[in-house]
Amino acid sequence: MQATSMNMSQMMGAGPFITMPIILATVGGPQAMFGWIVGALLAILDGLVWSELGAAMPGEGGSYIYLREAFKYRTGKLMPFLFTWSTIIATPMIMSTGAIGMANYLVYFFPSLSPLGIKLSAVAITLITIAILYRKIGSIAKITVVLWAGMILTVCLILIGGFSHFNPSMAFDFPKDAFAPGQFFIGLGAGMLISIYDYLGYYTVCYLGGEVKNPGRTIPRAVILSVILVSLIDLSMNISVIGVLPWQEGMKSHNIMTEFMQRIWGEPGAVIITILILWTCFASLFTGLLGASRLPYQAAADGLFFKPFAKLHKKHNFPHYSLIIMGCIMIICCFFDLGQIINALMAVTIVVQFMGQIIALSILRRRKPDMKRPFKQWLYPIPSILAFIGWAFVFYSSGWQAIRLSIVWTLLGLIVYVIWARKNNEWPFRKVEYEVEKVSIK
Repeated sequence: MQATSMNMSQMMGAGPFITMPIILATVGGPQAMFGWIVGALLAILDGLVWSELGAAMPGEGGSYIYLREAFKYRTGKLMPFLFTWSTIIATPMIMSTGAIGMANYLVYFFPSLSPLGIKLSAVAITLITIAILYRKIGSIAKITVVLWAGMILTVCLILIGGFSHFNPSMAFDFPKDAFAPGQFFIGLGAGMLISIYDYLGYYTVCYLGGEVKNPGRTIPRAVILSVILVSLIDLSMNISVIGVLPWQEGMKSHNIMTEFMQRIWGEPGAVIITILILWTCFASLFTGLLGASRLPYQAAADGLFFKPFAKLHKKHNFPHYSLIIMGCIMIICCFFDLGQIINALMAVTIVVQFMGQIIALSILRRRKPDMKRPFKQWLYPIPSILAFIGWAFVFYSSGWQAIRLSIVWTLLGLIVYVIWARKNNEWPFRKVEYEVEKVSIK
């Protein structure tokens, strides 16, 4: 249960409180609930990929270790470099959604804020977070508890308020063309993209495989249980909201939970829920940026990324270079719409990390058949194939603007890698060195 709770604490951040209007507007009605359901299925399938890799290669590093070990035989350090390169932009995008969400909820207390004022508020929140992090942080355990407590209290209030005033005819008020084949599947892809964003973090336990007892059993159980529980919470919460606040109004709202609570319990309820959401969003932003700034540092320290990212603050001993770079990208992201940021971050991460990881699992199965695997993916390779197709569908659904950004950023990463590899005498400027291993041809 501890591993499952850890996963859920990372999954239940700002997402559920800020994405509901986007998915309602994108899908065009309560049928958005199917996006959460199918998104949960994709997360479970992909979770089986994470479970095998995480149990076989436990410890810190996660995806970049899996990609490094699988692709080093042909392309040297290219894939872990590209993963770190994508993380440099994707992680600040994820964090900026929390800052943008906070700024939107601040409008309740400062109704005169203009659209530019909201964006500048998000920038201010980012700067405050960086300033707090720009010192040595001993442990994030207490902060994680704060995040978890705030989230649980917020969700409980929403569920109690929603279902005590629930109107089924309002919650299931589907538009006439809601299930028309073409429109439904287009909306389903967009809904999956938003729901997967909300589920991000279902793989957290895989980063801690070395500290998990009986990883072959604990990791897949934690991944699957956390996805099921969080999807049920998200689905229940969103149905309860549109059972009180018509979805036609909800999809136009920037602070939907505040409007929902004001409809039920008036101004006191709206004030309380807004403060709790601000609390949860900030705690999520703080812990997320704190952890994310360590990844480029670790990659650079291992010789897989630019050396400046391996620099530590002389006094406080934290990766300040990485923190500043990510903070600057966050500030830029604050000037874009929430939906644009979510589409872009998912498109950037899908190809290299999620789809690349599925390929990595197959490569390792072939190249290292004797590798110790405490957990093996059930019904392999069916879950891998279905997950790959699902990610391709979500990638396509992100829209051409996000896809172009993903392609351009990856191509730019390839150019930067070539420059870096030439300077450091890495592949393709020298042959890849690896030990001869038994290769399965089955």
